[in-house]
Amino acid sequence: MPQLPVAVSCFLPVSPLGSGGGSEREGGREATVLAVPRLMERGATAALLLLLAALLASASPPAAAAAAAEVEERGVLRTNHSGGGYHYNHTLAHILVEYASAVYTSDLTSLFTWTCPRCKGHTKGFKVIEVIVDVENCLQAFVGVSPDPRSVIVAFRGTQQHSVSNWIEDLFWKQLDVTYPGMPDAMVHHGFYSAYYNTTLRHEILKSIQWAWKTYGKLPINVVGHSMGGALASFCALDLSVKFGSQEVELMTFGQPRIGNPAFAAYFSAQVPRTIRVTHQNDIVPHLPPYYYYLGEWTYHHFAREVWLHVIINGNLVTRNVTICDGSGEDPTCSRSVYGISVADHLEYYGITLHADSRGTCQFVMGAANSVYSYVREVDGAIILSRYPQDTYTLESV
Repeated sequence: MPQLPVAVSCFLPVSPLGSGGGSEREGGREATVLAVPRLMERGATAALLLLLAALLASASPPAAAAAAAEVEERGVLRTNHSGGGYHYNHTLAHILVEYASAVYTSDLTSLFTWTCPRCKGHTKGFKVIEVIVDVENCLQAFVGVSPDPRSVIVAFRGTQQHSVSNWIEDLFWKQLDVTYPGMPDAMVHHGFYSAYYNTTLRHEILKSIQWAWKTYGKLPINVVGHSMGGALASFCALDLSVKFGSQEVELMTFGQPRIGNPAFAAYFSAQVPRTIRVTHQNDIVPHLPPYYYYLGEWTYHHFAREVWLHVIINGNLVTRNVTICDGSGEDPTCSRSVYGISVADHLEYYGITLHADSRGTCQFVMGAANSVYSYVREVDGAIILSRYPQDTYTLESV
């Protein structure tokens, strides 16, 4: 794995940007802080964000007062992964976020051959097995084998940049309207559920993983995604954990929305314990659909474990913090402690761009490399570029 400088407490890289690094105690936890230049946030659709901020204010208790009240009521002293929980690895996060960015590439030829502008950095040497583009449902994913960490990577694309504001507005009103199979009390939204289970994605991903295991050995699986892609990645990780065992699957998402109710979140955490859900500063999407704490099982609820990236400004000093949140999924001292109203914070994680370059909602292009055309096929309206022989593996044999 590429070596990044780390600090022991949170696997944080040491900043080369000047002095001011150190450690602080925050609510019983040690948070490693790095001095960085002040960041300038890009503009967003002000009217929409103000409206959503007002709505969110009614959904969950505000910032410090509610956080203090809940902490005092529960009497919880939060520490970095006490009790042997799954650890957040900052170096691994820097690698996986690059895969979450690369899957936004609309040039399928450069993506399949791993020559796209985003197919560099820590992902050098990655071998794409399959790229799946569900044109009708505007979905895109890829499966491949990474040399470092040595694993199968499954990455899902999120919503295209120009439609983010519309998608966020729609996300606020999504209802819990489907019972998750085998769990009578676990409710999810049918749009999130169907986008993975009822499209070409699942069938192709399972076949690609089987081929990868037969070709490269039974490697662990890392599932990643940003935004809506994080929701799809979550259902995929749950599917794979139930099918192959939780010890084989790790999930890391960036800025994903809530996808189910408290019963589903508890079930998910039990089935996919090797999960990290990264949030960034005032990113609006992790606040949606809203969490109404007083509605019990009838509200959306995040699963654990959240890792919150945020900055603290004290005069001219800006410190960057990585806070490892508690095991509840709705830690009131993490991203819930702020009113998430930023689209700009949603589109960048760890300094990596997480949106498409193309303007169209579902645009994609095929380059002039004739060598890839033999890998292209169409299945139920989906465009698939695949390296493994077709009809060799059936879904039932996976």
